[in-house]
Amino acid sequence: MLDPLAEFRRVFDRAAENAPYDPVAVTLATSSRDGRPSARIVLLRGVDDHGFVFFTNYQSRKAAEIEANPHAALCCYWPWLDEQVRVEGLVERATTAESDSYFASRPRGSQIGAWASAQSRPLESREVLERSYHDTEARYAAQPVPRPPHWGGYRIVPDRVEFWHAGTYRLHNRVLYVREGADWRRELLYP
Repeated sequence: MLDPLAEFRRVFDRAAENAPYDPVAVTLATSSRDGRPSARIVLLRGVDDHGFVFFTNYQSRKAAEIEANPHAALCCYWPWLDEQVRVEGLVERATTAESDSYFASRPRGSQIGAWASAQSRPLESREVLERSYHDTEARYAAQPVPRPPHWGGYRIVPDRVEFWHAGTYRLHNRVLYVREGADWRRELLYP
């Protein structure tokens, strides 16, 4: 049976081995309801049999775009391998348990930052952000920092996964998997 998610994990394991840069840094592209695209780097925090997981503030621009238009794309590029993987699919929220578990694993300072930052909104000054951080730090002194209700995970459930490997004379190897019901169709693409 074809399984592009298992293939992704094999490529990712190679990319992570002795990686000169962070292999979980990937480009996430979303778009507004009217199709205006935007892209940014996020950290890929999980790949399971259902898709690709990242975490963010649910009040951020990316989250607003996902809520308005739940189609997104990821591009994972590892120049030290001359390989990339492109993923397209529908986005769904990760479970509460997944979000709680990942949040609990984050450094305490990052947990506090999730409360202190009104991500993607205008900021009057750096001092305002730092004051919010210190106020939040004081509020949770000597106790665990709970996950904010406005912070959690998303999963891209892929319907297209393309593996690209650089080739000589730009004769790249491209393999595309397209979801067809519960199965996948595999085809080669011209470079």
